[in-house]
Amino acid sequence: MTEIILTFIKFYNYLVLFYFFALNSVYLVLNVMAFPIVKNYVHEIETIELKRIFETTLFYPISVITPAHNEAETISESVKSFLQLEYPQFEVIVVNDGSTDETIEVLKKQFNLKKSYRTVLQQIKTKPIRQLYTSTDYPELVVVDKENGGKADSLNAGINVSRYPLVCILDADSILERSSLLKASRPFIERPETVISGGIVRIANGCRIEAGEVLSVGLPKDRLVKFQVVEYLRAFLFGRVAWSYFNALLIVSGAFGIFKKSVVIEVGGYNPKTVGEDMELVVRTHRILRKKKRPYRITFVPDPVCWTEAPTQIAYLGKQRNRWQRGLFDSLFFNRQMIFNPRYGIVGLGAMPFFLLMEFFGPLVEFSGYFVFALSVYFHLVHLLFTILFLLVAIGLGVILSVGSLVLEELTFHRYPKVSDVVNLYAYGFLENFGYRQAHTWWRVRGIIERLLGKESWGEMKRESFS
Repeated sequence: MTEIILTFIKFYNYLVLFYFFALNSVYLVLNVMAFPIVKNYVHEIETIELKRIFETTLFYPISVITPAHNEAETISESVKSFLQLEYPQFEVIVVNDGSTDETIEVLKKQFNLKKSYRTVLQQIKTKPIRQLYTSTDYPELVVVDKENGGKADSLNAGINVSRYPLVCILDADSILERSSLLKASRPFIERPETVISGGIVRIANGCRIEAGEVLSVGLPKDRLVKFQVVEYLRAFLFGRVAWSYFNALLIVSGAFGIFKKSVVIEVGGYNPKTVGEDMELVVRTHRILRKKKRPYRITFVPDPVCWTEAPTQIAYLGKQRNRWQRGLFDSLFFNRQMIFNPRYGIVGLGAMPFFLLMEFFGPLVEFSGYFVFALSVYFHLVHLLFTILFLLVAIGLGVILSVGSLVLEELTFHRYPKVSDVVNLYAYGFLENFGYRQAHTWWRVRGIIERLLGKESWGEMKRESFS
């Protein structure tokens, strides 16, 4: 019996080694693909005057929708940034989702709200709306005060209230750069089949922000947040760029995405039965439009920036990553008929299997792999050469991927002007593989376990003022 166990441990080590190699190889291919795509995009935008395009071209008016639940600390700065956006015609809709803090009072005071009686066509079923407000200072601002129903329900209510053909979804703890709407909505003009467009999300901690505008970009002092800066750059700058190229993008961040409203209504709106409503909507859109054989594009634009507040406490960060993994579970499960199904093209045969085998099962394999490898070293079941190879594949390739993302950032957008900040990021891109990555894996494993046990709640997140 002991011999069988030892044989299994040795076999499992090699299986995990192969898995690490396959996973990181796919990531590396995506990274390499992203380099020319992003560089070409940067060269293109340097020669284009966006404002002139929107002045001379038929543009689509946009309704900017942001759900707010207990966002009193950040809501004022966020709304100010939304109202300052450069775009020919837009409205800002803030949906107060039954907040128990001072969110609605802050909005009333800061923006001089008065009751509104505009007609709302309920195209998507939501919790009841208590009252609509408009601002006497900003005619384009609408505030919806509704009963608590969760983020998805709030977004659906905002869509019902909206008047324009495009809806831009933003988190209430986010700040949008002034030109971001122009850049992110450009695909809808150039390629009419575009139904969803997403921008990049960057971390605002450490930046100097006044009156809803990022005046200077800097790194946060908090070490935990620095790890997240590297993580965000890696996730957005190569993963989403490559999948977007193949029209197989499964994630458009809930913090910043633009949607064709008619399509969102057609596919049923946001699903309130999942905490991953942003990804699930995108995956469901792929499924329904491919099933109907409709031409469409879901694209990622790497330049328009949404700055968001990152968790500064490890407990809240763990809850966030836990929730993201549960959302991934729901997105795959609710649309499982697409997986390995040639009817859905590269989405069914490429993107969906990748997210199932690499992103969903990845944490389980990685966590168990570390545990079994530690047992193997303790019982002298692996030799030195295998140990070195394991560490190179499991950790060394991870370092290469992080550093590659930072190199891409420096060669293209160069958002961090200080040399000390750039050096700091490279250091954290190396250090994240020794502790932070393993903790991140554990949070995701817990997310899988909790979802299998039926947990569906969001969990509370602590907000801090941008200033």
